[in-house]
Amino acid sequence: MKNNQFALLPVDSSQVLAELKLTKFVDEHVLAATTIPHAFQLLLEKTFPEVEDQSALNTKLSTLLATPKCDVYTWITSAKLITADVFYRIALQLLEFLPEVDFDIDNPLAAMDKMHLPTVQTNQFDRETLYEAWYLLLNTHTKNGKSLLDRLATRGYFQPFMYEADTPRPLFFNGKAQPVFDTRNLLHEVVYIETDFDTDNDGQRDLVKAEIVRPIDADLQVPVLFTASPYNQGTNDEHGEKLTHNVNVPLTHKKPTELAYTTIEHHANLETTIAPREIAAEVDTATETFAREQSYTLNDYFLARGYAVIYSAGIGSKDSEGLQTTGDEYEVASAKAVVEWVHGDRVAFTNKTDNLAIKATWSNGKVAMTGRSYLGTLATAVATTGVAGLETIVSEAAISSWYDYYRSNGLVIAPGGYPGEDADVLAEETFSRRKQPGDFYRIKDQYQAYLDQMGIDQDRDTGSYNAFWDARNYLKDVANIKADIIMVHGLNDWNVKPEQVNNLWHALDAAPVNKKIILHQGEHIYINAMRSIDFTDMMNLWFAHKLYGLDNHAPELLPNVLIQDNVTPETWHAEKDWDAVTDKKILYLNNGQLSNTAGDRKISFMDQVGEEAFKAYTNDIAAWDHLLKAPKSALSTNRALFQTVPLERAEIIDGRVTVKLRLKSSVNFGMISCQLVDYGDAKRFNIKPTPLGVKLDSGFQWREDTLNEFTLASKATPFKMISKGHINLQNRTNAWQADELRADQYVDVELALQPTYYHLPAGHQLGLVVYATDYGMTVRGNQDITYTIDESASQISIPFIP
Repeated sequence: MKNNQFALLPVDSSQVLAELKLTKFVDEHVLAATTIPHAFQLLLEKTFPEVEDQSALNTKLSTLLATPKCDVYTWITSAKLITADVFYRIALQLLEFLPEVDFDIDNPLAAMDKMHLPTVQTNQFDRETLYEAWYLLLNTHTKNGKSLLDRLATRGYFQPFMYEADTPRPLFFNGKAQPVFDTRNLLHEVVYIETDFDTDNDGQRDLVKAEIVRPIDADLQVPVLFTASPYNQGTNDEHGEKLTHNVNVPLTHKKPTELAYTTIEHHANLETTIAPREIAAEVDTATETFAREQSYTLNDYFLARGYAVIYSAGIGSKDSEGLQTTGDEYEVASAKAVVEWVHGDRVAFTNKTDNLAIKATWSNGKVAMTGRSYLGTLATAVATTGVAGLETIVSEAAISSWYDYYRSNGLVIAPGGYPGEDADVLAEETFSRRKQPGDFYRIKDQYQAYLDQMGIDQDRDTGSYNAFWDARNYLKDVANIKADIIMVHGLNDWNVKPEQVNNLWHALDAAPVNKKIILHQGEHIYINAMRSIDFTDMMNLWFAHKLYGLDNHAPELLPNVLIQDNVTPETWHAEKDWDAVTDKKILYLNNGQLSNTAGDRKISFMDQVGEEAFKAYTNDIAAWDHLLKAPKSALSTNRALFQTVPLERAEIIDGRVTVKLRLKSSVNFGMISCQLVDYGDAKRFNIKPTPLGVKLDSGFQWREDTLNEFTLASKATPFKMISKGHINLQNRTNAWQADELRADQYVDVELALQPTYYHLPAGHQLGLVVYATDYGMTVRGNQDITYTIDESASQISIPFIP
């Protein structure tokens, strides 16, 4: 194990003592202890919150070793002083490490150093040093996930004084909120928030259902973690599957068009002539509840720490009104309405008929939006409205422009793993009003007409950028953002690809907000239960600062850029920026090599494969993908492969690799795909985290999460894709303009691959694979097309870190 803690707040000795008193580790008995070992014994006894009587505590102490041959209870009865060697031998055991398995019992300090566990730098402890070491230990992560204090809390440490008058609520320790709220006694409420628009044309403004889970504390106003999830009220998987589009269709020639962006620019219009509901009365208590929400475990964690949580599926979902519009201004506004209600700027009702208004009087008006994928996408989108009350968002694997999710450079592109999905399919899957037939039948015809029109507007025929996609491009409105942003994304996420977060990261360069980014080696996942990084602690520090106004230096303490290494396990790098290399390395295509000099050959490859092979590849995309990259394979005539010589030293690619090609198609249309590949035998990271068999409680007798970690594969592989990209040869100017392309006419194409941060080891080779049909992402026409590359005018530029 290697510990990485970025949310560990340095504090002085006076604050150490004050916070230890606040959390009742240092009480009158500890203060009255006449010797340092006795004070240490009293502190150690507090690590067994399940035990009350002294005899049992003595037994518990005897289960720990103080020296290689003496247990803690025996040692402490005659101890005169405490050394660092003894303290950290005991500390390692409290942190759930086992002697001879995880550390050498004779050398605990070496183990602390090897695992990057923090220590005080002294050999003999006085009382002040003991307190500082104990404070640091409580904040140190255990072998099995959370900090020691978190582990003690899940075992009931805070339970005896949770309701005592001198227990602060919230209670902050090392700048982070602690679980002093009773999760066995939470309120579950439902409200219906009125929007400004009527998407289902029933003559009334759409109402949006919101499910609220909050602590019971009449005297405290708490902030809100809000997750906008269109999946929250259920999905229509069968209907979505029926609507999924056939991707085994040919690519076709586009009629050339010279278009200015202004001709396809979308202008949002949320104005309505529908009057708001007349309020019959105002009430203080909600009248509807629910049994169990579809929760996010990060939100569960904060329910024990003085935060309320809200989930809303938005318009077009079960119990709400309106249509599912997949990411346009109406869906965004329906999520924004929840923030406005919490902030006190919008009306909500206890039900959909009686017009009884209810306010969020229990809230302090401050909101953070959380969630992954579509959930994080809506967090990003709502942030671009500049809505008051939204203090921060934590957007994980989020879309910043829907065109780049379902299209790319004039091509219809599937998110990885979902060929044939599109905006209309996603609308159908998340239109959970279907699940209430009595409600659905009233809008069935109108909904179908809307869905049919969406199918036309998304334009799978050309794949070009248009007004439909412009309405779903949040990057246009980044200048409106007022909320600070934390972005989290997987560098191996081929569902929501890395350019989504990269484009947002750079669009925020001029915005007057704090921005942070965390890049991990996984695919489309959450990382809040990873052992090697204190993600939950970082969010705790961040939310305490942003939502409770705690002066804990979170913006300065948390790295602006945090990147997981792809070679060394459990290693994270704090960087100043991402994708900021200006002096890029140029390599030329030269007779199968990536070289310092340009070649002079014309390299051709075919797109078409035999019918049996085509059927096999469409049914086994992984097999096709492996053969595409293999130096010798059945697909060697269906791609052009260029490789460097083995690298003399390790290199780090930071950002986007750009491919410039001069090439021609044998017909008057075509597409080019490229993969950047790491060639070299190595045990590489699994992009799916490995469950470690440990359940993590979010609080005392509260919900659980599963501890995970990125691990190396058990077997070496000969290569790995680093990045990829695709372009329609008729969209070489931009995504909305179709250029002319004539058969056998050379054209110059520039393609920026997906951004990355990749550690390329010494001895490995960097490879570029140029091909056409991507069986996992593009349409698959299996057409008789030959592509020819002119090496003399083709190159790649690589952002190697100097």
